[in-house]
Amino acid sequence: MHRAPGELDGRFELRALCTAKPLDRLQIGGGREQALHPFEALDQLAREIHCALAAHPGAQQHGDQFGVGERAGTLGEQPLARPLARWPARNPHGGAFSSYPLESINECPAMALTGKKLLLGITGGIAAYKTAELARLLVTRGADVRVAMTEAATRFITPTTMQALSGQAVWTDLWDARVADAMGHIELSRDRDLVAVVPASADFIAKLATGLADDLLSSLCLARRCPLLVAPAMNVEMWQNAATQRNVARLRADGIAIAGPAAGDQACGEVGPGRMLEPRDIATEIEALLAPRALAGKRVLVTAGPTEEPVDPVRVLTNTSSGKMGYAVARAAQEAGAEVTLISGPVALPTPAGVSRIDVRTADEMFAAVKEAVPASDVFIAVAAVADYKVKNPSPRKIKKADGRAVTLELVENPDILAYVARMKNAPFCVGFAAESEDLERNAAQKRAQKGIALLAANLAQQALGADDNAIKLFDERGEHDLGRGPKLELARKLVAHIAAVLPHAK
Repeated sequence: MHRAPGELDGRFELRALCTAKPLDRLQIGGGREQALHPFEALDQLAREIHCALAAHPGAQQHGDQFGVGERAGTLGEQPLARPLARWPARNPHGGAFSSYPLESINECPAMALTGKKLLLGITGGIAAYKTAELARLLVTRGADVRVAMTEAATRFITPTTMQALSGQAVWTDLWDARVADAMGHIELSRDRDLVAVVPASADFIAKLATGLADDLLSSLCLARRCPLLVAPAMNVEMWQNAATQRNVARLRADGIAIAGPAAGDQACGEVGPGRMLEPRDIATEIEALLAPRALAGKRVLVTAGPTEEPVDPVRVLTNTSSGKMGYAVARAAQEAGAEVTLISGPVALPTPAGVSRIDVRTADEMFAAVKEAVPASDVFIAVAAVADYKVKNPSPRKIKKADGRAVTLELVENPDILAYVARMKNAPFCVGFAAESEDLERNAAQKRAQKGIALLAANLAQQALGADDNAIKLFDERGEHDLGRGPKLELARKLVAHIAAVLPHAK
């Protein structure tokens, strides 16, 4: 057998490899205490086999049993360095097979980037080491990954590593002679669907903001015809510096997608925003950018956040909604190609890129804004946690303490915005949200029927309000659809995909 394990075709050849005459008894996997994902386990096993073979006196004699020495150049020195690059293996009887179902990888569908061509740019920063994992994730999900690095990036991670993980030559030089016409800064991006710069240093972000092109990667970004995503990574003070914030705002205005950064511990020992997103999260952002524009041409109206109902000039009745779910839905709809209007209660969140935002405070103000915007909408998604009640007669002056005497407030119901829209003639496709504290399925089904809406998304309020993740179930005429638990943006994308799938049938 003259192929590496990553190239074996089907179970029969794997069985043949397993029955080959052993070199000796090799000790591998010792001391492993933690269960690994199948991909990680395979990768670790391959590395251990390679190390064991290298140390074994019969390794050269039997090397061709594993395909050792069959591959030329740098990769020939790492015969088992990328056992995942061709996963799943090809089955000669058709299709692809794996020894376990093609389930989600890091909670994202396997091979979700099949056929997509990416250019992964790496700049100088300690977070550059994470791009090795990102490259492997992208390749595993079916992407064709080409890597370009700045000179500073090569000080943190070697081109050899990225070549092994991407399976392609790595580009670092603006004057690379391998491009016949010396136009590498143009040709290397022409067949790509996306350029992703991960990590993007403060220096490189400044270059992009001002249009500088003094090395290969910055020239590629300037000469590209495809979308560009950057994942900032830098010290907290560098990120918060006014110059960096101006540059990032310029990139957003130019239509460049910004992934992150996250907040947390940093390599320098400081804590705060500026930390690069984890590879799994960046891969999800890339998938979202390249996903089909399922809502292209549709106009989507979203409500988000709490409302505040005044008691007196300084006090309000409100709730603990952060608005994060509604803003995630607005972003997901915009990513899907929709024209999105977001009517928002008082929150401390930035407006998603490409979304038109209208700020309101009370339920009556939100109702008025919805009535004005909804006639031009194809879809209405009511995510806002609108206060059920308001004070009938708010005090014009601050209510003072009254020596222990009770204060009585007369409350009246606020308008039911969702029910009003659902009853309209030529109503848009209506989606409601239900935050329940118990008996989720029964209460959600009742609410959907009472509102007369096509789709309702339900969650337990105590697990969702103010949090960054959520667990959602959808209820429609076909029954229940469990979206599972995950970050709110991930669930919002699943919700939008469901809406897009049923919307044509609802019109």
